[in-house]
Amino acid sequence: MKVAIVNIGTIFSGVLDDPVIGADTVLTEDGIITRVGTAGAAEIDACDVVIDAAGATLAPGLIDSHVHITFGDYTPRQKTVGFLESYLHGGVTTAISASEVHTPGRPSDREGVKALALAAQRCFADYRPGGIRVHAGAVILEPTLLPEDMAELAARGVWLAKAGFGAFDTPFDYADIVAAARDAGMITLMHTGGASIPGSSGIWADHVLNVNPHVSFHVNGGPVAMPERDFARLVNESAVALQICTAGNLRTALLTAELAQRVDAFDRILIATDTPTGSGIMPLGMLYTASHLSSLGGIDPAQAIAAATGNNARVYGLNSGRVAEGRDADLIILDACEGGAMTDAASALANGDICAVGGVITAGVPRLVGRSRNTPPPIKPVRTVRSNVTDVFSG
Repeated sequence: MKVAIVNIGTIFSGVLDDPVIGADTVLTEDGIITRVGTAGAAEIDACDVVIDAAGATLAPGLIDSHVHITFGDYTPRQKTVGFLESYLHGGVTTAISASEVHTPGRPSDREGVKALALAAQRCFADYRPGGIRVHAGAVILEPTLLPEDMAELAARGVWLAKAGFGAFDTPFDYADIVAAARDAGMITLMHTGGASIPGSSGIWADHVLNVNPHVSFHVNGGPVAMPERDFARLVNESAVALQICTAGNLRTALLTAELAQRVDAFDRILIATDTPTGSGIMPLGMLYTASHLSSLGGIDPAQAIAAATGNNARVYGLNSGRVAEGRDADLIILDACEGGAMTDAASALANGDICAVGGVITAGVPRLVGRSRNTPPPIKPVRTVRSNVTDVFSG
């Protein structure tokens, strides 16, 4: 499928150091962005679908790097069906598993732990609820696992490993198995902050610095924050990515962002939600956190979106997260909400508003055009101008 998005007002690139692109047209083909700039009438006419952005803002699709997947589009934690498809209506085009810890009766023995991660990874390999990409299967690190298990899982397609919910005596004891996972090429993730579920424990800066994962999960608290003194330590004494989650402590989220900015390390800030959990289901969580960082933390709106897109993509090694030729065509159209005080996506975020989601494209396929069911309508009339397929992609 060839798709043209025309009459774009602003493009948020997803790149922190160059966050805005001066272009009015994006072309995609077979799931890949093929042009960012301008296009002639013949090129646009050759497309199967033409979307008029009507002066709205185009951005990479949001990448939620902390979603608690189980199986299917269902969360037993909140007994809700369809939450992943609903997140797509919040502009999330990619969900990354924070481990299948909420699976009822989850195993802790060696073979069971591996089987759970492998089954989750396989179940979502080709399954996209509503069109959202899901990277599932984060192995929950338990004392029963051996270093060779990490190499085995990596060879079979599991590339995420989660520390924080295993039955280790202390969080320091994760160090060896996390190192083995890193050696196997996995992205390693560590719970940070107070205990979140029965059996978990508080994990603070000393633990994270000793274990050295790739990502400090919900560094601002999930949902309870670590001691104040620990934030500067993680920012200044490590290169660990610092994930800020909606279902955490807002004050310490702003503190982490401020500390990172002071040392020119905002590229380590990742926006995520940490849902579904006891905090609930948050289809608009990514947009809320971007607006908090922008309106309360003084972060440029396009850079706040980069923390939710390109920063996540770089740390997790994804080909999405940027509006650039050769990247995955996972894109969203944003605008100020109808009836609000602002006139575009950037001013809305800086004002503390969420954005209206006026379009979502994943894998080069439009999933909704015009209005998301989870936001007010955009003030600009985003619409499908022409479609040679049997859908106009109404939300």
